[in-house]
Formats: sequence, C-alpha cells, structure tokens
Amino acid sequence: MTDNNHDIEQSEGRVPHRVIGTPSPATSTSLLGREEHAGTDVDVPGVNLQNEQTARKGERAAALCFLITFLAAVAFVVSYVVFQVGDVESTQTSTLALGGSLTLALLSLAAGVVFWVRMVMPKYNLIQERHEMASSPAVRDEVGRTFLQGAAESGVTKRPLLRRTLLLAAAPLGVLPLVLLRDLGPRYTNFPQKLRHTVWGEKTKDGKDRRLVVEGTGAPIRAADFNSPGGILSVVPEGYEHDLNALAKATLILIKFRPEEIKSGTNKNWTHDGIVAYSKICTHVGCPAALYEQTTHHILCPCHQSTFDAADGAKVIFGPAARPLPQLPIAVDNEGYLVATADFAVPPGPSFWERGDAEAEVRAKGGHA
Repeated sequence: MTDNNHDIEQSEGRVPHRVIGTPSPATSTSLLGREEHAGTDVDVPGVNLQNEQTARKGERAAALCFLITFLAAVAFVVSYVVFQVGDVESTQTSTLALGGSLTLALLSLAAGVVFWVRMVMPKYNLIQERHEMASSPAVRDEVGRTFLQGAAESGVTKRPLLRRTLLLAAAPLGVLPLVLLRDLGPRYTNFPQKLRHTVWGEKTKDGKDRRLVVEGTGAPIRAADFNSPGGILSVVPEGYEHDLNALAKATLILIKFRPEEIKSGTNKNWTHDGIVAYSKICTHVGCPAALYEQTTHHILCPCHQSTFDAADGAKVIFGPAARPLPQLPIAVDNEGYLVATADFAVPPGPSFWERGDAEAEVRAKGGHA
C-alpha cells in the first residue's frame, strides 16, 4: 500500500480507510444542509478545506471565465451567420472569426474549471489499495457515500453562482456542432440537382445572356478580338468573378480553331467563328484541365494526366477520366461580346457528381445502380 501525499500536511493517524482513487468517506449524505464540508467549519478527517476567502476569489474568477465562454460561444454563432463565404477575403474573415471565438470559448471554459478545482474544492490524501476486481456490497455503499461527499466538496450546491454560470457557458457550446451541420450540404434528394446546374444557365438581371469574361481581369471578350487560331483563354461568368462556389463548376477554357480543324465530336451549333468553350473542370476528380498543346489540340489535366481532344468534342484519349469535358453553347450579343446561350447539357466535373440522379432513375425503374 502506497501513500501519495499532495501539498498538504496530514497526520497519519487521521487518514481513514479508502477505496481506490476516492476521497475519505463522508460523515453525512446531506448536500444542502450545514453538514456540507467545502467552505464550512465542519472538521472532516483527511480533508484540508480551502480558506473561505480563497474560495470566494476562485468562485468569482471561475464565474467570470464561464461568462466569457458564454459570450464567445454566442459570438461564434453570430459570426457563422454574419460572415458568409464566397471569395478568398470573406473566407479568411469567416475562418478568423469562427476560430477565434471558438478558441476563446474553450480556453475560458478550461480556465474556469481550473480556478474551481484549485481554489474552491478542498485537497485531501489519496491511498491506493489493491483488492479483487469485484467490489463487495460494503465497498459499493462506500463509493456511493464518497460520491455524495465529492458533490458536497465541489461546492456545486453551496455556490450557485458557479453552478449557474457553468450551465450558462455549457449551453451554447452544445449547440455549436448543430450549427456546423449546415455545412454538410442540402438533403440528398436535392444534392445532385445543385451539382447538375451552373450559373451559365441563369440570365442577368436585365434578362440578357451572361457574358464570358477573362479570369483574373474580368474583361468581357469580343469575338472579333479573339481571332488567332490556337489561342486559349481561361474564362469565368460575368458577375461571379469572385464567387468560389460558382467558379468551382463554371470556369471555362476558350479555344480558337480554324474551321477545318473542328471534328464531328464538337457541336458546331454551340461554337462561334471557330471558338469553342469547354468546362475547365476535369471529369476525373475535378482538377483544372488547363494545359493545352496547340499542335495536337490536346487538353491535359496535370493531376492524373487525363488527356482530351479539344478538336473532337474534348473526348478522352488518355488517362482515368471517364467522359469528355462538357461543351458550353456560346454566341455573341448585339455588341459582339461572347455570351453563353444555355447551361451545360451534362453536369461539369467528376462523373460521381451525377451519380445521384442515375441511381434515382434506376430505383424508379426497379433496378440496381
């Protein structure tokens, strides 16, 4: 049997018999009366009570920490609602606000618990005994009495300010995971539909077709100026130049061909003067397929070397991609600028994005996906 003494001087003759890892047994099971041990004048063998002045300081410090936790947790929820993401700057602001408020909430909660334990709860000696794993009824009764004593020593009933502020601090922390569940996306039934469509299918506020603009500069593209065969541009939809969610599906590559170079796989009705628009999102895992070899008209995805024939409908000629890059129907408006006349005919990006619709159709027919 070993004796592990904390920072307390205790007479050996007053150390009572104990169960493994528990404080000394209580002399009473009362939690509400004068017989509570923590912070009273009752003499309990084996327990060194905190000075009442120290305990009150610890109570106030812990309560302050719990209040800070509550305010920080509320700030987290408010930040989640106020700071929406969509571009790099807003994402950075949202991440800073959410991370800072959550960190402050957890740190202040931990600090409050430390103040509570170190300055409010009493200290006592622990004696470890070796005995059989199965506890006797007497030991179980002693554990029950010890639990009641521990509840009394913690001050949870005597000091309502600590109890109430702790509950106040813990309440919003339990709600935070529910708030974050919103980022898991829409319900499964709607998820494939959101991935199937892009902003290219939307008209502008004045009802016109959406223009193609150069990625990075936002300059609209006049078809007459894009007249060099073999030229390539990275293109985004006008009005969504900084919307990362929209660009993840709507970014294009624009390629200029000589009329005789365009093969049957390309829908010529969706081109204008040899200019063809394809999705820039690789149909394998969504990397940007932006490397172009002018002499062979091959588009290469640098991630896994999927290769597409731009002159033949961007069909796959090498690599793990399962289907061609979708072609976007384009034309020119009355000012000569390139515009999208409709959305992609098939979902852009990885093939698994459209699997939800395929499975639904199979289930409707009574088959298996």
